Amino acid sequence: MHYREVRDTMGTMAVPAEAYYGAQTQRAVENFAFSGLRLPGTFIHSLAMIKKGAAVVNGRLGLLEASPAAAIRRACDEVMAGTFDDQFVVDVFQTGSGTSTHMNMNEVLACRANELLTGEKRDRSPVHPNDHVNLGQSSNDVIPSALHVSAWRQVDDRLLPALEMLGRSLSEKGREFAGLRKVGRTHLQDAVPMTLGDEFSAHARQVELGVQRVRAVFPRLAELALGGTAVGTGINSHPRFAAGVIDLLNRWTGLAFVRAGNSFEAVACRDAVVEASAAVRTVAVSLTKIANDVRWLASGPRCGIGEIEIPALQPGSSIMPGKVNPVIPEAVLQATVQVAANDAAVAQAGMSGNFELNVMMPLMAYNLLQSIALTAAAAEHLAAKCIAGIRANAAVCTGNVDKSLALATLLVPRLGYERAAEVARKAHRAGKTIGQVLAEEGLMREEELKKLF
Repeated sequence: MHYREVRDTMGTMAVPAEAYYGAQTQRAVENFAFSGLRLPGTFIHSLAMIKKGAAVVNGRLGLLEASPAAAIRRACDEVMAGTFDDQFVVDVFQTGSGTSTHMNMNEVLACRANELLTGEKRDRSPVHPNDHVNLGQSSNDVIPSALHVSAWRQVDDRLLPALEMLGRSLSEKGREFAGLRKVGRTHLQDAVPMTLGDEFSAHARQVELGVQRVRAVFPRLAELALGGTAVGTGINSHPRFAAGVIDLLNRWTGLAFVRAGNSFEAVACRDAVVEASAAVRTVAVSLTKIANDVRWLASGPRCGIGEIEIPALQPGSSIMPGKVNPVIPEAVLQATVQVAANDAAVAQAGMSGNFELNVMMPLMAYNLLQSIALTAAAAEHLAAKCIAGIRANAAVCTGNVDKSLALATLLVPRLGYERAAEVARKAHRAGKTIGQVLAEEGLMREEELKKLF
């Protein structure tokens, strides 16, 4: 395909020379082509699904003739299949309502529908992007609806299965290591004994709770602004339009969208998106804890903690032979930092609603959808390429327990806190174990020590 380049101070962005989009999109490209970032396919395809529903419902209501309605539906199907992904060329950083992307969609669908009807690319006749494709709609209700639909679909299709996969992997390791004693750690210092299985069970529970947190957002994401049009009054939209489109969306996605309880709130506010982003960010925080714990426990292998071994995926160093780095945990940590940054941007954007409209919706869409995708990918890779291949170093785990000074905690009921602390200090100064000091001082018999420890 031939391309022309739109240049500015930030660089270049390639767009198709023979485009399906029209003049409004072209102006948007020329005005906003300064980052090269575009809204992801999941958003574009969800927007096309809404447009398909609109064409079906407007046809049923007698507002759109059968022939153009059918052509628009077919064009929508092609967009949803990814056929025209290269035609959605508007920068993320555009008008805050997302009108530029919305008109990009309207124009692509109109042009393709006209091509289907006439054999020629026509941008306005017989199907018009505003009069027909956009019938009963506004950017102000369609763009937030597309954001809710795409976010819920991506969570349902990618994030939840990835988290469930990770949770299963961690639970399996918890059961596998259930009988292996090791030293617990608090404040990066030795603490009382536990099992390696206990440690992995905590991580599994983190993921389980993360799933619950994400699912808890669904009732708010379910509310769609469709039918509110410009400010929530529903001007120029048929009273049965929104319910009809939402019914079709539910049929096509298997989800449970509803019309917003208050159309004015649904058009003006993006609180549900802020909430969803925060839930995903909380999951990312959990993944950070898990990834950090894994790389610490695997540190060494001889001069670190070394209680577990992780899979060696690639040479760890360009200069040190035999070095194994925790590449997957480190990749996960970088992804979670990005998710946290995205969430901060979404929160700031959520504050940018004035009166009847939020004016940072494209930014919110880009960041939330990227966060969902990153978190899902991080969970999948952590489960499949790291957790599943972890092996325990039993000798190190049990050896650390035997020499731990924190075993003195078990003496408190028998000897009291002060006496137990003195035993720990003596053991530390002499380089001996707690058991050795107790035996030397005749404080406990050997069989008592074995039973206690």
